[in-house]
Amino acid sequence: MTAMAHEPLTQADVLLEGFLALETPEGFRAELIEGEIVVTPPPDGDHEKYISRIVRQVIRQSQIDMDFSGNKGLRLKSGDACPKNHVVPDTTFGPVERDLFAGAGSWMPCDGVAMVLGVTSTKPKADREAKRRCYARGGIPLYLLVDRDVSSVTLFSDPRGDDYLEHCTRPFGKTLVLPAPFAFDLETSDFL
Repeated sequence: MTAMAHEPLTQADVLLEGFLALETPEGFRAELIEGEIVVTPPPDGDHEKYISRIVRQVIRQSQIDMDFSGNKGLRLKSGDACPKNHVVPDTTFGPVERDLFAGAGSWMPCDGVAMVLGVTSTKPKADREAKRRCYARGGIPLYLLVDRDVSSVTLFSDPRGDDYLEHCTRPFGKTLVLPAPFAFDLETSDFL
């Protein structure tokens, strides 16, 4: 995204261009979250265990057929002074009928995404706060966060502006109700 010759580049433009040109080591992922470039190392096995358990339940029990993509880059709205956020959820879910991932580039818009899943990583505050705000601004209906540090699962719903109006937290071992289009009780007993 280069400004026209007569328009000076803003700081946000320079940051976005630098981010998009960034090359990370294999297995690492880079995100542009609220004006900050965040690089995360490859996940550990427990991180992947939680994702696997949830994806299997979504595929088996959702009210409608769901597609999913692991580590799919999403372009999301941001504040006035920042470039567009480029966030990579651990898993992105969308209805099969929407065929969201077909033909999508490295970074896709979030239109049609039904839910994103995050598992806390080496920067849990970003997962709990900054990413939550990014997903809400993008209008993603549901953000499911597995917080390993406090052994809980939280579902954020009803995005408005910079945040979600509703959230429901359950400790590992308890079920969490996922609303339509999922419409089932997420079991977390095997997270313990």
